[in-house]
Amino acid sequence: MVSSRCRCRAGESPSSSQKVNPKRGVTYPSALTYSSAKSPAAKTGEATTAYQKPPVPGTTAQPVTLMQVTGATTTEATATSLPKPSPSAGSTTSSLGPQPVGHRSWELDLGSTSSYASGHHSPRANPGEMDLWQPGSVLLDAGFVPKEELSTQSLEPVSQGDPNCKVDLSFLIDGSSSIGKRRFRIQKQFLADVAQALDIGPGGPLMGVVQYGDNPAAQFNLRTHMNSRDLKTAIEKITQRGGLSNAGRAISYMTKNFFSKANGNRGAAPNVAVVIVDGWPTDKVEEASRFARESGINIFFITVEGATENEKQYVTEPNFSNKAVCRTNGFYSLNVQSWFSLHKTVQPLLKRICDTDRLACSKTCWNSADIGFVIDGSSSVGTGNFRTVLQFVANISKEFEISETDTRIGAVQYTYEQRLEFGFEDHSTKADILNAIKRVGYWSGGTSTGAAINYALEQLFKKSKPNKRKLMILITDGRSYDDVRIPAMVAHHKGVITYAIGVAWAAQDELEVIATHPANHHSFFVDEFDNLHKFVPKVIQNICTEFNSQPRN
Repeated sequence: MVSSRCRCRAGESPSSSQKVNPKRGVTYPSALTYSSAKSPAAKTGEATTAYQKPPVPGTTAQPVTLMQVTGATTTEATATSLPKPSPSAGSTTSSLGPQPVGHRSWELDLGSTSSYASGHHSPRANPGEMDLWQPGSVLLDAGFVPKEELSTQSLEPVSQGDPNCKVDLSFLIDGSSSIGKRRFRIQKQFLADVAQALDIGPGGPLMGVVQYGDNPAAQFNLRTHMNSRDLKTAIEKITQRGGLSNAGRAISYMTKNFFSKANGNRGAAPNVAVVIVDGWPTDKVEEASRFARESGINIFFITVEGATENEKQYVTEPNFSNKAVCRTNGFYSLNVQSWFSLHKTVQPLLKRICDTDRLACSKTCWNSADIGFVIDGSSSVGTGNFRTVLQFVANISKEFEISETDTRIGAVQYTYEQRLEFGFEDHSTKADILNAIKRVGYWSGGTSTGAAINYALEQLFKKSKPNKRKLMILITDGRSYDDVRIPAMVAHHKGVITYAIGVAWAAQDELEVIATHPANHHSFFVDEFDNLHKFVPKVIQNICTEFNSQPRN
């Protein structure tokens, strides 16, 4: 059934496109002063301090003036009159087909003469819903454009952005038919408030937007707009796509396409994705979100007007939010009761996004470890095979993201004696690491593997960072001349995850003692040196599987 009610402002026509002349003898204000719709303190169950954009040095914050645009010319004068819409004689509604099972009632949408599917929304009234113009908010399409857009030159210095909130940020916004035009405008206003609150710039946060319906599409990427003003203008121009609410498909698209170097991903900045969902998704999000988390993307979910108890039977994936977010401890989830309360989440959301120390999903198996290779350089290996071992070490190393803050690589060579080839702090780029591996010279001698493990713990892993995973990858071709049990136990006790790789004459029982439990995941045996390269994918897979299996709470 089509709802006949129209949620309009008092004295406002549901058809905003109708031209009405101003009343005679009435003087209207020439300009409106813009004020943000963000709430200085949101009530979300935690004490929050408002995120404030730092002022640009040498400037004074000024209110942004909104002006009327008439035809092709724009004027600013004291006596400019603004037309006030007159009440409409009525509104028309188009005929609609039956609703899909589980969707809520249809309702007339503000600013349109035809009705739109409300989809995931119940016809229940909210006290704030009868007045679209909430205190401190301005409609994006009310017939005005910011004065700042009309100026061809900016008097303010270009901001480099807030360095205390340096994140690469993607908003996935719901453009499905179910949301309706009015709620879609509220969603755009929310993005505009976020853009205004953040100090966008190359040295601070960067922001892009993906809109999803049946299929997702990028509205603009991280490098498209490098300041808050341009970003807000771009947000105002976004048009609704329509279709279903396929959030899972959008998350997959974002993971594969959005955070690329070509699109402005900076590498050193945490990747953050904020997914806004109207009611509930029409597809599943769990698998797509897991892939995003494993790629180092911090997923936040904002669920607006979620399913009521009698509607939960229609939800495609129960408990979808907890299955999608980076952690299920409440930090990454925001539930909003009404679209008209969405503006209250601006400050709580930005406080969390800018708290980069708590963005746990920035850590992945590719960028969060100190990896120490312990290489057998005994006489039985031989020069040619030793070069093959070094190629194996290089093949594993090149799979990781290497920098001072990401994965770091070190290497020890041993015979009867031990030698530190290079430490974790010696090389901070992948190219330097690969060159250092090539320069390692073959030593030749006996095989004291137990002493080599002790040496690596003291000379290599003692300088590992506290927040890093410590991985030891030991490669040997024979049985050790000394005991490996106690050194291996010490390594395990110190939290060093040990992989033991044996070649040719290596002893299987000794490899299992050296390896971290379970031994079948951390020990490998290959009959010939030339077959070492076949184990590179398996070692990498086990490293990442172990990392991703860690509890998410």
